[in-house]
Amino acid sequence: MTHSPLTQDELKTLVGQAALRYVVPGEIVGVGTGSTVNKFIDALATIKDSIKGAVSSSEASTLRLQALGIPVFDSNEVEQLAVYIDGADEIDGQGHMVKGGGAALTREKIVAAQSKLFVCIADESKLVEQLGQFPLPVEVIPMAAQRIARQFAALGGRATLRLKDGAPLVTDNGQHILDVTGLRIADPLAFEAEVNNWPGVVTVGVFAFQKAGVCLLGTRDGVKTLEY
Repeated sequence: MTHSPLTQDELKTLVGQAALRYVVPGEIVGVGTGSTVNKFIDALATIKDSIKGAVSSSEASTLRLQALGIPVFDSNEVEQLAVYIDGADEIDGQGHMVKGGGAALTREKIVAAQSKLFVCIADESKLVEQLGQFPLPVEVIPMAAQRIARQFAALGGRATLRLKDGAPLVTDNGQHILDVTGLRIADPLAFEAEVNNWPGVVTVGVFAFQKAGVCLLGTRDGVKTLEY
């Protein structure tokens, strides 16, 4: 009898549970945002008595953590985190990622920068040869949005303002998001450094300086561990 392949939801549950082995007992864990991370938060609740708590990268994750009885600390109260666990919209063979599909990229990058190890949890559809297929999220100061869109056009990209219910989406930080298509990001470090320098860019969704050290990839054959 052949087993039917796991659904995407089941794969997310598996990688969420697999990430528990990177959680350091007695420490505060950095927690990302998104549907795969929600599975990790559910798994984290089963060992909540062995950790001090979490630093969260979004209002949504904070609410979920608190609802499960996991204490949430402000990132300013904590010096360094042993591990940050988060998903990605794309990840390449070196651990560089595109993130921000869930609009929490700025806080995600802040918590990632505070953590010794970034563990990315994703399903195999997110593994790519080169970043750029997924629309690249860029959080921007609203008054700079159109000028930044023109700068992306000069690189061959097409930037559109992300909307929610017909109005510009407002991030947890009170800013807007451009989603940029048509880019091929051959050198993620150089690209991240360049776009970060454009006035009005809050955060670009390329995570090259804060890349993953480990990726737990949900595949048809179970969880595959990639180390960079």
